[in-house]
Amino acid sequence: MRKLSAALVAAALVIGTAGTANAGEPGLHRCTTVADGTPLRNALAGLPDEEASGALLLLNDADGCRQGTAGVADVRSGRTVPIDGRFRIGSMTKTFTAVVALQLAAEGRLGLDQTVQHYLPDLLPAGTAPITVRQVLTYTSGINHVPVPNKQAEWFLAHRYDHWAKGSQIDTAEPLAFTPGTKQRYGNVDYIVAGLLIEKVTGRSWESQIQRRIIDRLGLRGTTAPGRDVEVHGPHAHGYEATADGWVDVTRADTSLQWSAASIISTAPDLDRFMVALFSGHLVPEPQLSEMFTVPAGVKLYDGNDDDTDDKDAVYSAGLTKLLDLPSSTVWGKSGDRPGYNNAMAATRDLSMRLVFSVNTLHMGGTDQPLRSQRIVGAALQSM
Repeated sequence: MRKLSAALVAAALVIGTAGTANAGEPGLHRCTTVADGTPLRNALAGLPDEEASGALLLLNDADGCRQGTAGVADVRSGRTVPIDGRFRIGSMTKTFTAVVALQLAAEGRLGLDQTVQHYLPDLLPAGTAPITVRQVLTYTSGINHVPVPNKQAEWFLAHRYDHWAKGSQIDTAEPLAFTPGTKQRYGNVDYIVAGLLIEKVTGRSWESQIQRRIIDRLGLRGTTAPGRDVEVHGPHAHGYEATADGWVDVTRADTSLQWSAASIISTAPDLDRFMVALFSGHLVPEPQLSEMFTVPAGVKLYDGNDDDTDDKDAVYSAGLTKLLDLPSSTVWGKSGDRPGYNNAMAATRDLSMRLVFSVNTLHMGGTDQPLRSQRIVGAALQSM
């Protein structure tokens, strides 16, 4: 691991900054607005459009801190998107869950090579192959999720306030999709199991552990693990779904289906501070931190078929994704989406470049990253 500049870490972790829209959110007063004619401004131009209603971004690199927003936060009032606005971060929640699990491993309370069955003996059917905690954190367990079309608009609008009990998302009726440790399949179910493991070994709720171990520790004023609260509180851009009858507001929802895998609400400044604290070892000590920057060796991504045609190498570590290899560093991060929101956080391993963005998409579902998100990522890489 490259040694990080103490000044860089201190600057990004500073708490209680004056002059920001929300006291305690770092760095906004030092950020400049992305300039007209630059790739970053061009990436935001033209919002709202047919794909998205708004967007925000926060970029830190050798040229300093730049921020930008575009589009509308509320179609009724025409209010603009706030740079410090809250948004549903979706699967970026997994990084928070992995941090807590690895903290517990560092404390000797959760063994990465111990089995899920050891901690949760009644979770999986008798005779299920042993599954280690590490395999859960790296999506190599083979455990199945209850099939739910939760990213289809019709289903979401009919079931957005349904409440799921913790663990009911796990499909225990189906056999494992593959032998644990042999393949990697990305999804929410492994991190639902991780949430249950956290609750089992601490005797406390997953939400309370996220709050105490990360949110309170870093002073993340705009970050919450909402539990049964369906609202997004504080400044935020609404999420919408474009329908034949116009835009439907999809901001309010019960996120218990996603729970410890994809339910957290946060802000760009908070996520930037979180990345700095994480990458610099302030949240997870070595050797556990190395788990977040180690992709399982010799494992291929599982495409759902058993025809041995999987040919893509694994890219997911414990809570992060290996996004891009550069000549002098590697970009790690995590993406996430919920109806009305597509987001990502990413940084080079040495923190010399950090990007957080949120795009308010108008069409849920699909497997491809929205074009607007691709444009933001491309513009950020151009600036390096």
